[in-house]
Amino acid sequence: MFGFGTEYEGLAFWLPVIWAGLIAVAVAMYVIVDGFDLGVGILFRSAREENWRDRMMFSVAPIWDGNETWLILGGGGLFAVFHLAYAILMPALYVPIITMLIALIFRGVAFEFRFKSDRSKFLWDNAFHFGSLVATFAQGVVLGAFVQGFAHDGRQFTGGTLDFLTPFSVLTGLGLVCGYGLLGATWCVMKTTGELEIWARRMAVRFLVATVVAMVLVSLWVPFLGRQIEARWFSWPNVALLAPIPLVTALVAYRLYRDLETGRPMRPFFLAIALFLLGYLGLGVSLFPYIVPPSLTIWQAANTVSSQLFALVGFAVVLPVTFAYTAYAYYVFRGKVAEEIRGGGYGYH
Repeated sequence: MFGFGTEYEGLAFWLPVIWAGLIAVAVAMYVIVDGFDLGVGILFRSAREENWRDRMMFSVAPIWDGNETWLILGGGGLFAVFHLAYAILMPALYVPIITMLIALIFRGVAFEFRFKSDRSKFLWDNAFHFGSLVATFAQGVVLGAFVQGFAHDGRQFTGGTLDFLTPFSVLTGLGLVCGYGLLGATWCVMKTTGELEIWARRMAVRFLVATVVAMVLVSLWVPFLGRQIEARWFSWPNVALLAPIPLVTALVAYRLYRDLETGRPMRPFFLAIALFLLGYLGLGVSLFPYIVPPSLTIWQAANTVSSQLFALVGFAVVLPVTFAYTAYAYYVFRGKVAEEIRGGGYGYH
């Protein structure tokens, strides 16, 4: 069925499904953990006091570089297992991906130099803010382009250099900026105190409203991008089976708003994560099993069974280790950032 011997037909079906799930987990982890520290950067220039900006950066400084491990893990898994998809997607998305990487470099350099600079601190403030903003927008554009699909002939991308740039991808770019801003604001609510926490709570409400509006617009637009997506959501009995996703999303958004209004410190951050995961689930429902929409499935793009098994052994080691050291880093730097930070160290209490 899939071009393998009969003894491999079961594996030929299930291994691409397993790998799609693993890569989806890695991407979801990246969106969550790097999303909030990019969100902190998006908020950065709006903070009115230098002490606020110091505390915001200190809240993510010990963990930001480890967060980006998940991006490498997802991209590496795609290259190792779905080489055909990689060969099509990369030429189609060179411009936004290179833009994202350059922005992340500027942002990473800002972490190192801002703590040691005096007269040039404003330059690194801007590098941190605009690096976060541009990287987030580029990721959102990539998402929009992926949902729209790619023109290809076999393993050859046949579209144009700027095919990724459409009104829909611009909308998803702006929507992701709002979503990461929400994650960053709720992170600051959880990790800071005093007037900074109060300000972050107000910003979180604004970004929540903007995120919900963006999610509604994208949700209304997506079914018109392809007949198969429309049928997936609006045919019977799918419409009944999938109705809980938007309903639970609305409930989570309302609960998040109420928790921000009533002063809860930690739960808004986890509700913001839940909001992202529900949107991610909706995306998966719309596109599965296509890894290069609208026509190339995970089975068509998968490498040989033997290469998938070989890569799976390494992934089975790397994934738990990455989860473990991520959890340990967050445990070590738990608590709120101190209001007065001296000596260039990380102040937590």
